[in-house]
Amino acid sequence: MGVEEQRAGEFYVERDVMNELCLDKLARRRTHSTRPLLKERVKDSLRCSVPKLKRSVLSFIPILSWLPRYSVRQDALGDLISGISVGVMHLPMGLAYALLASVPPVFGLYTSFYPVLMYCIFGTSRHISIGTFAVTSIMIGTTTERLAPNSNFMTLNGTNGTHVLDVVARDAIRVQIAASTTFLSGIFLFLLGMIRFGFVVTFLSDPLVRGYMTGAGIQVVLSQFPSLFGISVGRFSGPLSQVYLLIDICRHLPETNIAAVVVTLVALAVLIVVKELNIYYEKKMPVPVPIELITIIVATLISYYCNLHSLYKVAVIGQIPKGLKPPRSPDVSLWGSIVGDAFAVGIVGYAVNISLGKIFGQKHGYNVDSNQEMVAVGLCNIVGGFFQCHVVAASPPRTLLQDSTGGKTQVVGMISSVLVLIFILQLGSLFEELPKAVLACIVLVNLRGLFMQFKDIPELWKSNKFDLLVWLVTLVCTILLNLDIGLGASIGFSMLTVIFRTQLPRYSILGHVPGTELYLDTDTYEEAKEIPGITIFRSSTTMYYTNAQLYLDALQEKSGIDIGMLLMKKKKRDTEEKRKDKKEKNKAKKEAKKNGVNGCLPNNTVHPDDKWDEEKGSPELKLNQTAIALVDRPINGQVNWAFEQQGTGFDRGPETGIHGDDHMTQMSSTGREGEVGRSSFNDTHTIILDLSTTNFADTATVKTLKNIFLNYRKIDIDIYLTGCQVCVVEQLSSADFFSESIPKSCLFSTIHDAVLHSLRLHGASDVPIIYEYALDLACTTKM
Repeated sequence: MGVEEQRAGEFYVERDVMNELCLDKLARRRTHSTRPLLKERVKDSLRCSVPKLKRSVLSFIPILSWLPRYSVRQDALGDLISGISVGVMHLPMGLAYALLASVPPVFGLYTSFYPVLMYCIFGTSRHISIGTFAVTSIMIGTTTERLAPNSNFMTLNGTNGTHVLDVVARDAIRVQIAASTTFLSGIFLFLLGMIRFGFVVTFLSDPLVRGYMTGAGIQVVLSQFPSLFGISVGRFSGPLSQVYLLIDICRHLPETNIAAVVVTLVALAVLIVVKELNIYYEKKMPVPVPIELITIIVATLISYYCNLHSLYKVAVIGQIPKGLKPPRSPDVSLWGSIVGDAFAVGIVGYAVNISLGKIFGQKHGYNVDSNQEMVAVGLCNIVGGFFQCHVVAASPPRTLLQDSTGGKTQVVGMISSVLVLIFILQLGSLFEELPKAVLACIVLVNLRGLFMQFKDIPELWKSNKFDLLVWLVTLVCTILLNLDIGLGASIGFSMLTVIFRTQLPRYSILGHVPGTELYLDTDTYEEAKEIPGITIFRSSTTMYYTNAQLYLDALQEKSGIDIGMLLMKKKKRDTEEKRKDKKEKNKAKKEAKKNGVNGCLPNNTVHPDDKWDEEKGSPELKLNQTAIALVDRPINGQVNWAFEQQGTGFDRGPETGIHGDDHMTQMSSTGREGEVGRSSFNDTHTIILDLSTTNFADTATVKTLKNIFLNYRKIDIDIYLTGCQVCVVEQLSSADFFSESIPKSCLFSTIHDAVLHSLRLHGASDVPIIYEYALDLACTTKM
């Protein structure tokens, strides 16, 4: 075998036709795996050495790797500016998103402090800003309100006999629920990360995540309507809770607080205008205007000096205690009722983290370890659970701000944490008069990125309608079924679309492209022509138990050979022949007994059947004739062939394919027989199955392939497999697929090898058209 380079871009190959056995011998297939045994791998994983210990420690605590190499000259200034900018943004977001989580605002500041420090130590992304996030906050809020509704904390006022809400007791329980959920979520993520289970996020496709985020954003908007209009509404949980909430909001709209609406409109106008200006002048300003911080400062001053709370009943955030709270162990007794919520919110937070991390990692040229990210987020939530924080995630607005202001390392998180700490220790109490409507406006304005994802709809409509369906179903499920159940339903539907797509693959008949060794879909390429007598069949997806029968049906439809009809007619013909033979024998016995002669007719007369043999040729001679004709297949390939036998029996010669005088009568795809203008033979003697798209072989695949071999052999059609990957061949061997009736020599490396083997096997002298066709092939093959 040699390869000779003729001209640039062309090659010439001369080699023998190779089946699987020849290829194993030529390439010297290994008799044993080069992969270490399980016992050796376990020993190696347990073996400890100083270099291995160092790698493990540096991998588990990335700060030990990047901090000693930190360049103060190159990175310090950018990190300082970015850290201050992100820290300023943490303050209003922490206060606002705490209200989404249904906990007092100060706990949002705690969430912007402790987990951020932990991520600086264990995280691998240099650019994401972890902390409070709208979607995870609303998920925590759904859990806290479900387990601690307002109705559980109503007390009777002894003075006037009315029911009063015990806000202090309610908030204490809700903080405990949020902390326990956060802690349990962290345990899930940490354990999954330690067993290298970071790939779990791959089950959340990009359309699913974006649709889920958009649906969660709609829930966030609905949850902020009461603060925007200054009304009090009921709390709802479970499926259709958002529908009930919207109805309740509409019912209470007549009670709207005009002062709260005015505050809302002014705050929204200022925030939207300045945000748009920041975007417009992004390249001209070193840092964007911190409009959120400016808004809460100005709003607090106006509220304080105008007595908005006491005079106009405008709701304010209330007391913000100074200092940090001591750590507190989570309430383990709550885990049974929050386990599903904890897992869901943890996976969602991790999915957002790894998505943003990989985006900015690719942008700046470094890798983000998905498993270490899962460990890092898990540790952030575990530590946060001890300090009454709620679940954290990377925030897209803060992350974009950190990148645009020149942040280059995790030092940005440390600087922003210091700023948040100063606010908690000294400045927090100054914002007790801040209207909740302003925080709601900050939440809404920062959801702009989520709602921009509605632009995905026209894009997905053009590119992939299955992904569009996943996006829309996820959006609807998230809104109607709530965040936890909606996430599970969306994942289930997304997996169903994958299964459904394997049920609708593209089945193709391949033809040869003249002048090349290529075989392409005849429906797609005009120059791809079928080789007479050979049908090459390919599926665009792997064959397994859910589509094995569909594969078989498509093979019959595309090849034009109705195997069931043929086998039924063959069986019927064999039965008829046996009955005739038996009848002839009985008749011969009666004649012999009547004439008293051993089977001879009187006067040396010739038996009528023998006379027929003399005139038309004996059946035995007839069986050694080859009846192969060229068939012009319709473009769409939708032809079925019914079997009509006018001669005798099937038989296979040593070198030829189909023998016998077996006539095929055309049946169209609508079932009509004998279509006008179309009577021909089905001259197929070989079917080649291209399994290059198959990546595994389950029991259904093995059974289907066996049936194909056995059934088509009964009607004298050879079956060959091509393009099988090594793992597929091994699985077929393990399933005892190969035997005397199905030898391993029926496997070929390429379609071209199988075609040339079939042409040689069926004799070029009998089919000169096919032989001439073979000589035109580009790759010269030594026969």
